[in-house]
Amino acid sequence: MKIVTVLILFCAAAVPAVAQTSLYDPSIKHKPRDGVVKLYGAGGPHTAFRKVADVWEERSGTKVEIIAGPESRWSADAQADADILWGTSEQSMTAFLETYKTFDHSKVEPIYIRPTVIAVKAGNPKKIQGFEDLLVEGMKIVVTEGKGVYNTSGTGTWEDVAGRAGSLNDVAQFRKNIVSYSLGSGASFKAFKELDADAWITWPNWPITHPDALELVRLDEKRTIWRDVNVVIAPDADPQAQLFLDFLITEEAQKLMATEGWRR
Repeated sequence: MKIVTVLILFCAAAVPAVAQTSLYDPSIKHKPRDGVVKLYGAGGPHTAFRKVADVWEERSGTKVEIIAGPESRWSADAQADADILWGTSEQSMTAFLETYKTFDHSKVEPIYIRPTVIAVKAGNPKKIQGFEDLLVEGMKIVVTEGKGVYNTSGTGTWEDVAGRAGSLNDVAQFRKNIVSYSLGSGASFKAFKELDADAWITWPNWPITHPDALELVRLDEKRTIWRDVNVVIAPDADPQAQLFLDFLITEEAQKLMATEGWRR
Protein backbone atom coordinates (compact mmCIF):
# COMPACT_ATOMS: atom_id res chain seq x y z
CA MET A 1 0.00 0.00 0.00
CA LYS A 2 1.46 3.34 -1.03
CA ILE A 3 2.01 5.87 1.75
CA VAL A 4 -0.12 8.97 1.31
CA THR A 5 1.54 12.23 2.21
CA VAL A 6 -0.56 14.99 3.72
CA LEU A 7 0.99 18.11 5.11
CA ILE A 8 -1.47 20.10 7.19
CA LEU A 9 0.00 23.25 8.62
CA PHE A 10 -3.34 24.42 9.96
CA CYS A 11 -3.02 26.10 13.31
CA ALA A 12 -6.12 26.93 15.32
CA ALA A 13 -4.47 29.80 17.11
CA ALA A 14 -4.48 33.19 15.45
CA VAL A 15 -1.09 34.04 13.98
CA PRO A 16 0.37 37.53 14.22
CA ALA A 17 -1.24 40.01 11.86
CA VAL A 18 0.97 40.36 8.80
CA ALA A 19 0.21 42.22 5.61
CA GLN A 20 -0.07 39.58 2.91
CA THR A 21 2.13 41.36 0.37
CA SER A 22 5.04 41.30 2.86
CA LEU A 23 5.30 37.55 2.30
CA TYR A 24 6.70 37.99 -1.20
CA ASP A 25 10.40 37.10 -1.40
CA PRO A 26 11.98 37.98 -4.78
CA SER A 27 15.03 35.89 -3.96
CA ILE A 28 13.00 32.65 -4.13
CA LYS A 29 13.07 30.93 -7.52
CA HIS A 30 9.96 29.04 -8.49
CA LYS A 31 10.92 25.50 -9.56
CA PRO A 32 7.93 23.20 -9.12
CA ARG A 33 8.94 20.36 -11.46
CA ASP A 34 9.91 17.64 -9.01
CA GLY A 35 7.49 14.83 -9.90
CA VAL A 36 5.16 15.67 -7.01
CA VAL A 37 1.91 17.61 -7.47
CA LYS A 38 1.85 20.24 -4.71
CA LEU A 39 -1.23 22.29 -3.84
CA TYR A 40 -1.20 25.16 -1.35
CA GLY A 41 -4.08 27.10 0.18
CA ALA A 42 -6.08 27.98 3.27
CA GLY A 43 -7.50 25.31 5.55
CA GLY A 44 -11.04 24.13 4.83
CA PRO A 45 -11.15 22.58 1.35
CA HIS A 46 -8.04 20.51 2.07
CA THR A 47 -9.92 17.63 3.70
CA ALA A 48 -12.19 17.15 0.67
CA PHE A 49 -9.26 17.63 -1.72
CA ARG A 50 -7.42 14.89 0.16
CA LYS A 51 -10.27 12.45 -0.46
CA VAL A 52 -10.02 13.13 -4.19
CA ALA A 53 -6.23 13.01 -4.17
CA ASP A 54 -6.21 9.61 -2.46
CA VAL A 55 -8.21 8.12 -5.34
CA TRP A 56 -6.13 9.83 -8.00
CA GLU A 57 -2.80 8.85 -6.41
CA GLU A 58 -3.78 5.19 -6.35
CA ARG A 59 -4.68 5.24 -10.03
CA SER A 60 -1.95 7.49 -11.38
CA GLY A 61 0.95 6.56 -9.14
CA THR A 62 1.77 10.26 -8.77
CA LYS A 63 2.15 11.69 -5.31
CA VAL A 64 -0.04 14.65 -4.30
CA GLU A 65 0.87 16.90 -1.39
CA ILE A 66 -1.85 19.19 -0.04
CA ILE A 67 -0.43 21.91 2.18
CA ALA A 68 -3.07 23.88 4.07
CA GLY A 69 -3.25 26.47 6.79
CA PRO A 70 -2.33 30.10 7.48
CA GLU A 71 -0.51 31.54 4.49
CA SER A 72 2.44 32.77 6.52
CA ARG A 73 3.29 29.15 7.37
CA TRP A 74 3.59 27.92 3.78
CA SER A 75 4.26 31.01 1.69
CA ALA A 76 8.00 30.56 1.21
CA ASP A 77 7.56 26.92 0.21
CA ALA A 78 4.76 27.79 -2.21
CA GLN A 79 6.88 30.47 -3.84
CA ALA A 80 9.51 27.77 -4.41
CA ASP A 81 7.55 24.72 -5.54
CA ALA A 82 3.76 25.20 -5.80
CA ASP A 83 2.17 23.56 -8.83
CA ILE A 84 -1.31 24.73 -7.85
CA LEU A 85 -2.78 27.34 -5.53
CA TRP A 86 -6.36 27.26 -4.32
CA GLY A 87 -8.31 30.22 -3.04
CA THR A 88 -11.22 29.80 -0.65
CA SER A 89 -12.93 32.81 -2.24
CA GLU A 90 -12.31 35.13 -5.17
CA GLN A 91 -11.01 37.89 -2.90
CA SER A 92 -8.62 35.40 -1.30
CA MET A 93 -7.15 34.32 -4.62
CA THR A 94 -6.79 37.94 -5.74
CA ALA A 95 -4.75 38.60 -2.60
CA PHE A 96 -2.67 35.46 -3.10
CA LEU A 97 -1.58 36.45 -6.57
CA GLU A 98 -0.02 39.64 -5.23
CA THR A 99 2.56 37.34 -3.66
CA TYR A 100 2.79 34.36 -6.04
CA LYS A 101 3.76 36.28 -9.12
CA THR A 102 4.50 33.25 -11.30
CA PHE A 103 0.78 32.54 -11.43
CA ASP A 104 -1.55 34.29 -13.87
CA HIS A 105 -4.88 35.91 -12.86
CA SER A 106 -6.36 34.93 -16.22
CA LYS A 107 -5.77 31.25 -15.46
CA VAL A 108 -7.79 31.20 -12.22
CA GLU A 109 -10.68 28.74 -12.46
CA PRO A 110 -13.62 28.56 -10.02
CA ILE A 111 -14.27 24.85 -9.48
CA TYR A 112 -16.72 24.48 -6.55
CA ILE A 113 -19.03 26.67 -4.51
CA ARG A 114 -20.55 26.48 -1.03
CA PRO A 115 -22.95 28.51 1.15
CA THR A 116 -22.50 30.30 4.42
CA VAL A 117 -24.07 28.40 7.31
CA ILE A 118 -24.46 28.72 11.05
CA ALA A 119 -22.32 26.37 13.11
CA VAL A 120 -23.75 25.77 16.58
CA LYS A 121 -22.73 23.53 19.46
CA ALA A 122 -23.30 19.83 18.89
CA GLY A 123 -26.83 19.09 19.99
CA ASN A 124 -27.87 22.70 19.32
CA PRO A 125 -28.67 23.52 22.97
CA LYS A 126 -29.94 27.02 22.11
CA LYS A 127 -32.31 25.54 19.49
CA ILE A 128 -31.05 27.95 16.83
CA GLN A 129 -33.06 27.52 13.65
CA GLY A 130 -32.02 30.49 11.53
CA PHE A 131 -30.68 34.03 11.32
CA GLU A 132 -33.39 35.68 13.43
CA ASP A 133 -32.39 33.56 16.42
CA LEU A 134 -28.94 35.16 16.29
CA LEU A 135 -30.43 38.57 17.04
CA VAL A 136 -31.68 37.56 20.49
CA GLU A 137 -30.01 39.60 23.21
CA GLY A 138 -27.17 37.70 24.86
CA MET A 139 -26.48 35.38 21.94
CA LYS A 140 -22.69 34.86 21.56
CA ILE A 141 -21.52 34.83 17.94
CA VAL A 142 -18.10 34.25 16.41
CA VAL A 143 -17.29 35.66 12.97
CA THR A 144 -14.23 35.22 10.78
CA GLU A 145 -12.50 38.37 9.56
CA GLY A 146 -9.28 39.43 7.88
CA LYS A 147 -9.18 42.79 9.69
CA GLY A 148 -7.38 44.28 6.70
CA VAL A 149 -4.20 42.29 7.38
CA TYR A 150 -5.12 38.62 6.95
CA ASN A 151 -6.29 36.65 3.94
CA THR A 152 -9.38 34.59 4.77
CA SER A 153 -12.52 33.61 2.90
CA GLY A 154 -14.61 34.69 5.87
CA THR A 155 -13.90 38.38 5.41
CA GLY A 156 -17.19 40.26 5.06
CA THR A 157 -19.43 37.20 5.12
CA TRP A 158 -21.15 38.05 8.39
CA GLU A 159 -22.14 41.55 7.29
CA ASP A 160 -23.29 40.22 3.92
CA VAL A 161 -25.54 37.74 5.75
CA ALA A 162 -26.77 40.30 8.28
CA GLY A 163 -27.39 42.99 5.68
CA ARG A 164 -28.87 40.71 3.04
CA ALA A 165 -32.45 41.88 3.68
CA GLY A 166 -31.50 45.57 3.55
CA SER A 167 -32.14 46.14 7.24
CA LEU A 168 -29.66 48.32 9.09
CA ASN A 169 -31.19 47.17 12.35
CA ASP A 170 -30.36 43.54 11.53
CA VAL A 171 -26.69 44.47 11.09
CA ALA A 172 -26.64 46.54 14.29
CA GLN A 173 -28.36 43.85 16.40
CA PHE A 174 -26.16 41.11 15.00
CA ARG A 175 -23.03 43.15 15.64
CA LYS A 176 -23.93 43.59 19.31
CA ASN A 177 -23.81 39.83 19.73
CA ILE A 178 -20.38 39.26 18.17
CA VAL A 179 -17.86 38.09 20.77
CA SER A 180 -14.91 37.41 18.47
CA TYR A 181 -13.61 38.69 15.14
CA SER A 182 -11.09 35.92 14.46
CA LEU A 183 -8.24 35.87 11.97
CA GLY A 184 -9.14 32.83 9.89
CA SER A 185 -11.46 29.87 10.31
CA GLY A 186 -9.04 27.93 12.49
CA ALA A 187 -8.84 30.79 14.95
CA SER A 188 -12.63 31.12 14.80
CA PHE A 189 -13.11 27.47 15.72
CA LYS A 190 -10.72 27.91 18.64
CA ALA A 191 -12.56 31.05 19.79
CA PHE A 192 -15.92 29.29 19.45
CA LYS A 193 -14.80 26.65 21.94
CA GLU A 194 -12.84 28.86 24.31
CA LEU A 195 -15.54 31.54 24.56
CA ASP A 196 -18.35 29.00 24.83
CA ALA A 197 -20.03 30.72 21.88
CA ASP A 198 -23.49 29.85 20.62
CA ALA A 199 -23.03 30.36 16.88
CA TRP A 200 -20.41 30.86 14.21
CA ILE A 201 -21.01 32.11 10.66
CA THR A 202 -18.87 29.76 8.59
CA TRP A 203 -18.85 27.17 5.78
CA PRO A 204 -20.40 23.67 5.75
CA ASN A 205 -17.11 21.79 5.85
CA TRP A 206 -16.37 22.91 9.42
CA PRO A 207 -19.40 21.34 11.16
CA ILE A 208 -19.28 18.39 8.78
CA THR A 209 -15.68 17.56 9.70
CA HIS A 210 -16.06 18.37 13.43
CA PRO A 211 -19.37 16.68 14.37
CA ASP A 212 -18.19 16.11 17.94
CA ALA A 213 -18.14 19.88 18.57
CA LEU A 214 -20.33 21.47 15.92
CA GLU A 215 -23.72 21.09 14.29
CA LEU A 216 -24.80 22.67 11.01
CA VAL A 217 -27.82 24.99 10.76
CA ARG A 218 -28.63 26.22 7.28
CA LEU A 219 -29.53 29.84 6.60
CA ASP A 220 -32.65 30.77 4.68
CA GLU A 221 -32.04 31.28 0.98
CA LYS A 222 -32.60 35.03 1.39
CA ARG A 223 -29.71 35.16 3.88
CA THR A 224 -27.30 32.75 2.24
CA ILE A 225 -24.02 33.99 0.75
CA TRP A 226 -22.13 31.80 -1.70
CA ARG A 227 -18.37 31.85 -2.29
CA ASP A 228 -16.31 29.60 -4.49
CA VAL A 229 -13.11 27.67 -4.19
CA ASN A 230 -10.86 28.30 -7.14
CA VAL A 231 -7.55 27.01 -8.44
CA VAL A 232 -4.69 28.31 -10.56
CA ILE A 233 -1.90 26.24 -12.04
CA ALA A 234 1.67 27.44 -12.51
CA PRO A 235 2.85 27.82 -16.13
CA ASP A 236 5.86 25.64 -15.27
CA ALA A 237 3.96 23.10 -13.16
CA ASP A 238 4.58 19.37 -13.23
CA PRO A 239 2.67 17.95 -16.23
CA GLN A 240 0.71 15.70 -13.86
CA ALA A 241 -0.72 18.76 -12.09
CA GLN A 242 -3.16 19.51 -14.90
CA LEU A 243 -4.21 15.86 -14.96
CA PHE A 244 -5.03 16.08 -11.27
CA LEU A 245 -7.05 19.27 -11.78
CA ASP A 246 -8.96 17.57 -14.59
CA PHE A 247 -9.82 14.71 -12.23
CA LEU A 248 -10.78 17.13 -9.45
CA ILE A 249 -13.91 18.18 -11.33
CA THR A 250 -15.03 14.79 -12.65
CA GLU A 251 -18.36 13.33 -11.55
CA GLU A 252 -16.51 10.92 -9.28
CA ALA A 253 -14.62 13.74 -7.61
CA GLN A 254 -17.79 15.83 -7.29
CA LYS A 255 -19.37 13.10 -5.17
CA LEU A 256 -16.39 13.13 -2.83
CA MET A 257 -16.37 16.94 -2.60
CA ALA A 258 -20.12 16.94 -1.92
CA THR A 259 -19.56 14.99 1.30
CA GLU A 260 -18.16 18.22 2.77
CA GLY A 261 -20.67 20.65 1.27
CA TRP A 262 -18.99 21.57 -2.01
CA ARG A 263 -20.94 21.59 -5.26
CA ARG A 264 -20.61 22.61 -8.90
